[in-house]
Amino acid sequence: MRSKKVTKRIITGDPIYHSRLVNKLINKIMKDGKKSIAQSLVYKALDSVKTESKGDPLVIFERAMANVSPKMEVKPRRVGGASYQVPIEVRGDRKEALALRWIIGGAKGKSNNQFHSFDQKLAQELIDASNNTGSAVKKKEDMQKVANANRAFAHFRW
Repeated sequence: MRSKKVTKRIITGDPIYHSRLVNKLINKIMKDGKKSIAQSLVYKALDSVKTESKGDPLVIFERAMANVSPKMEVKPRRVGGASYQVPIEVRGDRKEALALRWIIGGAKGKSNNQFHSFDQKLAQELIDASNNTGSAVKKKEDMQKVANANRAFAHFRW
């Protein structure tokens, strides 16, 4: 064995919603250690979600996470001289990480002429993801299509 196993750090809930997922979103948005700026962006986005959809923003966020979380992904596996894309199931931690990454990426990719600030873009992406639309859901569906197309190589799983 090369080195000892890394112990997983437990992330606590955020100060307002007491949700571990919201805290992960804040940490993912944070740049250069400026957590207060990331918190204000996320809380503004969740307030916008509350006013636009007239529902609990935490429920909408969790529904968006569930809709964006992938079930299968592909990993390259070398067999002989060829490299195959082998479909595998996605673990729980990786599901969350990919879903958060895609939601944030979808918010960053929104056009500037429609929305002006990042919190508005993030709020719209969360609403879209909870309604099973938007770029994050499209990313998940694309990954699922690739995994389904490569089902023939599933027996190469390790």
